[in-house]
Amino acid sequence: MKKLFILILSLLPTILSAQHTWPEELIITPEKTNFEKTSTHKEVMNYLQAIQRLSKEVKVISMGKSQEGKDIPVAILSRAGIHSAAEARQSKKLIVYIQGNIHAGEVEGKETLMMLMRDILLGDKNYLLDNQVLLFAPIYNTDSNDKMEKGRRPSQEDSPMEVGIRENSQGLDLNRDGIKQEAIETQGLFANIINAWDPHVFVDLHTTNGTWHAYSLTWAPSYHYAGEYSTYDYTNNVMLPAITKKVYEKHGLRLGPYGDYSVEEGWPVKNFYTYNHHPRYLINQFSLRNRIAILSEAFAHERFYQRINSTRAFVAEILEHTHAHAAEISQITAKAQEDAIRTVKEQAGKVKKGVRFKMVSKEKLKNFITYDYVGSKKADGTATWLRTGNIISVDEVNYFGQFESVVESIVPEGYIIPATFKNIADHLKKLGIQVKQLDKAQSFSGEVYSVEKLSKSERKFEGHFMAKAEGKFIGATRKFKKGDYIVPLDQPLVNLIFYMLEPQSDDGLVTWNFFDAALSNAGINNKLVEYPVFKYYKK
Repeated sequence: MKKLFILILSLLPTILSAQHTWPEELIITPEKTNFEKTSTHKEVMNYLQAIQRLSKEVKVISMGKSQEGKDIPVAILSRAGIHSAAEARQSKKLIVYIQGNIHAGEVEGKETLMMLMRDILLGDKNYLLDNQVLLFAPIYNTDSNDKMEKGRRPSQEDSPMEVGIRENSQGLDLNRDGIKQEAIETQGLFANIINAWDPHVFVDLHTTNGTWHAYSLTWAPSYHYAGEYSTYDYTNNVMLPAITKKVYEKHGLRLGPYGDYSVEEGWPVKNFYTYNHHPRYLINQFSLRNRIAILSEAFAHERFYQRINSTRAFVAEILEHTHAHAAEISQITAKAQEDAIRTVKEQAGKVKKGVRFKMVSKEKLKNFITYDYVGSKKADGTATWLRTGNIISVDEVNYFGQFESVVESIVPEGYIIPATFKNIADHLKKLGIQVKQLDKAQSFSGEVYSVEKLSKSERKFEGHFMAKAEGKFIGATRKFKKGDYIVPLDQPLVNLIFYMLEPQSDDGLVTWNFFDAALSNAGINNKLVEYPVFKYYKK
């Protein structure tokens, strides 16, 4: 009886949606097809045009066009006709950006955002716009959404029957592109949303790749310990636990932190591992931008309607939280930015921050729920584990959900880049970084990085042989020419600049081969070579 009650609770949002009489043009494809199909790009665009006709509180814009020429739509939900980033900033309201379909086989977010638009603009959630401007991008990976086939995502149990593919039309994973910025979608996102609107909160909607825990949805904050701790601490220790509690109380859905485990480590499960700290992931980069971000991962093995339901419940409670705590969130992000700049002004040349990290376990997850496994033997007699249909609760599991620095570097006042590296200066600007040019020849005291070895990964990743520059810093004074680029760190994106330009960074421009040619041409295979970017402490 208890299980039946929880099931009814978990389906309540879907039941209520069915009871609400929406105009036919606002009934989404899953609802029309008994949740056997997901929406095409054309169907999403038709929906957005329809809801824009029906409400004065939404304006649909495009963040750009895809490789195949499709618009990447963004719906601006607001009061008082806020249709631009400048108007949003002037309003002093909290800005929340939520994105679906970055991986076009993971389609729950796309449908969820369209359903929530109805609830907010035409239903009983309109109060969420009292103190917030909401940006919804339901179909970020537009091209790959329509490349639908059966069997694309076996872990999703063919529910819906057909989905699109993970990569974009260039064959790139859009959630590994935050630093290198090679995808046309990433460039549009940064130019027209992230840099322009500078949202306080970012939510990225996904589906897991198949881990058999028993949570309807798992989440992660923006990991990055080269950034300010305050945004991470608030998200991980205050915001997400509160939202998790609300989702269970209101909807009967169990949520928990994101991760994966291996039965090869023994059973019951001993360790649960999160994913990564690298800012190539859009969520993680937000910590370096002094903002809050949340990763949402629906449980792949539940049916499509269940995954929409859990994602919808989670996002709705995120918006309830941001509505209730808008002033607090705005203050936290503003202070993080102030603290980052103050560190440079007061401690440049003295304080160190991490540039390479390792995953560590600093906490235990209590009463961890998962599908059970039993030991068995293969035909050749070797041991294996077989999953059962039973759900068990494990008293304690080590959670590897934090990161410690293994290499640290001194935070400088800024960096100097020779004028011949215009491509580097232009790339930094793409991410919203302020880059200037020297108006006269000038000497700087600081450090050069002497590269002893440039090693490469054996296999390509996202089209790159990932690089690592080994060497050491040496104190130096250098005179630079008029026209050379200067990147001072007393600016909002100080932590991102530091992570991108430090030569030892595990996800910086060196990693992504931006300096390969320069180091090779300078003779790195035969001698010590100076990294072209100078790190200055004094002018």
